[in-house]
Amino acid sequence: MATAKIKPFAIEDWMDKHETKAKYNLAETCVASISSQTLQELSEDASAQLWDPCQKLNYGSIRGTDQLRSNLASLYSARTISTLSPDAILITPGAIAANMDVFLALVRTGDHVICTYPTYQQLYEAPASLGADVSLWCAQEDKGWQLDIEELKGLIRPNTRLITINNPNNPTGSILSGPLLQNLVEVASSHDPPIAILSDEVYRPMFHDPSLSPVSPLFPPSILSLNYDLTIATDTESAQRLSTPKNLIPPLTHIPSPQPGSLSKAYSMAGIRTGWIASRCPSLISAFANARQYTTISISHHSDRIATFALSPNCIHRLLGRNLAIARTNIALLARFIEQHKWAAEWTKPVAGTTAFVKFRRDGKLVNDVDFCERLMGETGVLVAPGKECFGDGRQFQGYVRFGYCCETEVLEEGLEKMGEWMRGGFGQVAVEEA
Repeated sequence: MATAKIKPFAIEDWMDKHETKAKYNLAETCVASISSQTLQELSEDASAQLWDPCQKLNYGSIRGTDQLRSNLASLYSARTISTLSPDAILITPGAIAANMDVFLALVRTGDHVICTYPTYQQLYEAPASLGADVSLWCAQEDKGWQLDIEELKGLIRPNTRLITINNPNNPTGSILSGPLLQNLVEVASSHDPPIAILSDEVYRPMFHDPSLSPVSPLFPPSILSLNYDLTIATDTESAQRLSTPKNLIPPLTHIPSPQPGSLSKAYSMAGIRTGWIASRCPSLISAFANARQYTTISISHHSDRIATFALSPNCIHRLLGRNLAIARTNIALLARFIEQHKWAAEWTKPVAGTTAFVKFRRDGKLVNDVDFCERLMGETGVLVAPGKECFGDGRQFQGYVRFGYCCETEVLEEGLEKMGEWMRGGFGQVAVEEA
């Protein structure tokens, strides 16, 4: 039986295989997960109820409750001239579903899509599976994983429809700075026809480096705050996605970039599977909602209620304060580990997010990162993720290992201690890449 042409999802397969068996999960990308009880305790309103036990378990609000979308709209409206309407928010089961809805609505066979790289595999494999030709806008390893705007200009084609970015970046922990984002907008908007930008911001606002205060010129704003107006050239055929009515996506002449988000990474609640898409264009939100109808009707009442509680003014500041404190403490611990093992490890220290991309060498040669990770897991119970396998399609990023360092601090401390002992012993048996 013929199956759809889509590659195995390498990082998710790796995590599925190992994470429930790991003693020290240093591959997880969420800030240390919280319980319902902890969330309740974080609220400044002791009388607030996390959920209503009398709520009937029907489908609920298809696009998300008014209160949840209002809480999110308030976050996007902070420090901006133009506020965001709750109707500009579409709730989805996680950011992975939000991204997929965008691709289903916007990408067709024959389109050209550009995606930053390395990044989460979905962001380039999903549009490719829909028939798009995907070009990778590669971060420069020798320049601290920064992107070159001139390289982007060289990738653009007449049929380029979408540029996808991940900011902050997984796996490197780098950012697209404010000036670079502005340059990106100028490049995309000056193309004929202008190009849409999809910004995956699931690790926002984990800006833990002291250089990235909101007043810093390098601080990356949300893509929505740039008020990017673009056209997406469409004809009668391409205006239809999944039998979308033609009047749902008109000839598009004033559409800001869609922006997915999630409560999984920065907000420590992956288990409630709640994400969203934000866009200032009603027609675009309608198109995404139409695509979403084919995969998801609504998120659960409980998920919506918990998300609303977490994003309320009474809770969100203490929740994010907790998580930024974890990130700052833990990145210092990982930095100390790298310094102690600089004879084998090197990195560009992350400035944001929850992940780090570390290169390991043995006897001057890059390690086989899969062998490294499998031996480490088998001999110590410490789980990390191999770079070449999970982010380089088995061809690039040899010797790289991705850490997720925002787990509980004691787990990171114990895991790094076990790994340090292993580096003085079992590491010597790790295979190396031949030149």
